[in-house]
Amino acid sequence: QVQLVESGGGLVQTGGSLRLSCAVSGRTIVSAGMGWFRQAPGTEREFVAAIDYSGRFTSYADSVRGRFTINKDNAKNTWYLQTNSLKPEDTAVYYCAAARSYRGRYSQWDYWGQGTQVTVSS
Repeated sequence: QVQLVESGGGLVQTGGSLRLSCAVSGRTIVSAGMGWFRQAPGTEREFVAAIDYSGRFTSYADSVRGRFTINKDNAKNTWYLQTNSLKPEDTAVYYCAAARSYRGRYSQWDYWGQGTQVTVSS
């Protein structure tokens, strides 16, 4: 069984930073793409960022471009979301996901984590 486990969420003030991590455990999977999504209360889950296995291709939501960075460590089967200049509107549960076929934000996301809460205070 494959598990994606997020960590690194928490409470931070406006302008602060957090580094979210997503580690794969269980059965080894070959992920062509890794991504991050978020969901605020009363809203639908939205795409945040994605990266392909090689690390050459990334995709970001307009709302986070220039503030968030996605990267990964294939040897550790872990990927990260560095979040900088956080705003209250970034408050949400952040989910990581893995895809067997990479198409940026339109990848087929086959595996999902349980989420980690990020709260940005004003």
